[in-house]
Amino acid sequence: MGKYVVKRLVLALITAFIILSLTFILVKMLPFERPIGGDAQQIAYFDKQYNLGYVYRFQAVKSEAFEAENNAKFGEYLYRSPVDRGTCFYYYKVPVLEQYVSWVRNVVTRWDWGYSKSFQPNVSASVIIMSRIWYSMRLNIISVIFSVPLGILLGIWAALKKNTVTDHTISTMVMIFISVPSFVLISFVLRVFSYDLGWLPSSWPADTSTLATKIKGYIIPVFCLSFSSVCGYCRFTRAELCEVMESDYLLLARTKGLTRRQAIVRHALKNAMVPIFPSILAEFIGILGGSMILENLYGIPGIGKLFILSLNYKDYDILFVDMAIFTTISLLAGVVLDLSYGFIDPRIRMGAKK
Repeated sequence: MGKYVVKRLVLALITAFIILSLTFILVKMLPFERPIGGDAQQIAYFDKQYNLGYVYRFQAVKSEAFEAENNAKFGEYLYRSPVDRGTCFYYYKVPVLEQYVSWVRNVVTRWDWGYSKSFQPNVSASVIIMSRIWYSMRLNIISVIFSVPLGILLGIWAALKKNTVTDHTISTMVMIFISVPSFVLISFVLRVFSYDLGWLPSSWPADTSTLATKIKGYIIPVFCLSFSSVCGYCRFTRAELCEVMESDYLLLARTKGLTRRQAIVRHALKNAMVPIFPSILAEFIGILGGSMILENLYGIPGIGKLFILSLNYKDYDILFVDMAIFTTISLLAGVVLDLSYGFIDPRIRMGAKK
């Protein structure tokens, strides 16, 4: 088991490195746009890019001959600082593969992921991400805590009432509601409970709002994120529990004298939960990705909204770090997902010799 854990972690790290490397190269191949701000901000930004190894910097007397020579060698200059007594700084783009080598060195030695050029000029991309990631994490953790028990309980209820009016009603509602996207649901909820009734905030409360307002601000996004998850857990739990309840070993338990309730609690539920509990991690990743649109609609200052903003601003360093966060969480969740089978059911031993 220990060897398997180490092997999976190493493979996850290698996979993350490959994905992030390809992402970095593709992002750096996108057309470059100058940062927002005056000359001082732009010079500060390009100096940071020069220190990271992403641009060349030359100080020279402004002349057409110098520009023509270097434009032919490096391509059109990215920025030319204002002339100071005839001299200025020229900044040229470093080839992508050289930028990649510099990126690996910067991340490994300094944990430097670059700087924002438009969203928050000259602020470290990792600092911006860390200031916003907790909004997304809190929102999604609360959604999982709310959706998992409710979905599992509805699934158990439907399975115990199989082929009855209760089961048909729950199954029909689940099939209808599971197809409703979160961004469609939040539009309806906002219209009814925020604009028509005025019960809940129509956008994410500011940090200076009262505690009651902040709590109300969680209701709409948590409900919309949990809605499809509750339906998914309900359907999955019902299917697993119904299959277990029809198995031979459960029939044997009943013939040995156990009541229906004892057989379900001691055997059926325990075995049905084996594939259900690991799916919670996969569901968390699904919610984390789905909250990207919801955060933008509700104005939540999380990494999902930041991803959309970085695309609009063409702030590629922030975009890259944001994608790195989603990639890392997905890979780590996959590792924990595989390992959880062995802890939930001792009969499963990952990596054991035959």
